[in-house]
Amino acid sequence: MKQRKLGDLLVSEIGLGCMGMSEFYGGRDEKSALETIAYALDHGINFLDTADMYGPFTNEMLVGKAIKDRRNEVVLATKFGNERGQDGSFLGVNGKPEYVKKSCEDSLKRLGVDHIDLYYQHRVDPNVPIEETIQAMADLVKEGKVRYIGMSEAAPETIRRAAKVHTITALQTEYSLWSREPEDELLELVRELGIGFVAYSPLGRGFLTGQIKTIDDLEPDDSRRRWPRFLGENFHKNLDVVAKIQEIAHEKGVTAAQLALAWVLAQGEDIVPIPGTKHINYLEDNIAATEISLTEDELGAIDEVAPKGFAIGQRYPDMSTVNR
Repeated sequence: MKQRKLGDLLVSEIGLGCMGMSEFYGGRDEKSALETIAYALDHGINFLDTADMYGPFTNEMLVGKAIKDRRNEVVLATKFGNERGQDGSFLGVNGKPEYVKKSCEDSLKRLGVDHIDLYYQHRVDPNVPIEETIQAMADLVKEGKVRYIGMSEAAPETIRRAAKVHTITALQTEYSLWSREPEDELLELVRELGIGFVAYSPLGRGFLTGQIKTIDDLEPDDSRRRWPRFLGENFHKNLDVVAKIQEIAHEKGVTAAQLALAWVLAQGEDIVPIPGTKHINYLEDNIAATEISLTEDELGAIDEVAPKGFAIGQRYPDMSTVNR
């Protein structure tokens, strides 16, 4: 597995998003999840992504269990900021300094580690000056509990203000063929500031793989059933574009998922996608995508059938917590 740099942090060319192993995408199987994480580590993926809100709280415990005897092989990333109750209820976004420090302590305990390699602010709290939140994160770096800090779904001006307080190592934001908003301003900004870019949901939450043909392909408790791009006419119009992506993939002799992931990788050496999966066979596909090179003609063909902004429907049912 090749490696890429997020600021000064060296990580594998792709990471592993662990969220779906515990919540949101239906079906939980701890044994399969642990095997998938072990397979990732065995094949050179060292960048694992989790968050306190996933589960809630249980995903960090799962990841902690998976890396218990392999901590030195892992670049461990987790997040705080989306506050949830023990019953799973969403309590809002919290960026208060005291909450930052408490969240870190709680994550360290659940993960069973003495430090977090990359600690993200999951969402920006509009009621707390970003300088105060970042300073609390900087304090954690000084204390040795965190090595590097990052942000997620933050607006350009917020990132600029944050970077004046402490070095921001990575910005994590959704980026894929059907979510190309970072190209408007964010990618240029993070490159100007020397911040690495972590692309979550690089396969469009599974939609770009072509494996989701109808809404009934998703389990009853799958949260994607409530998201605009998966609903009604939006679903069918988006599926039409995926069919064209599949045609290009077929001509190249790869899967649609591999083509979509290779496209993200081709957008810059400072971009690290973190496709999530809980199955080894899909992980194998993702790893193989790192060996796929796309020519200028192929990139042009992809752009022609899946132009920027093609996706119908918003990314989330509620977009109020992103880009702020």
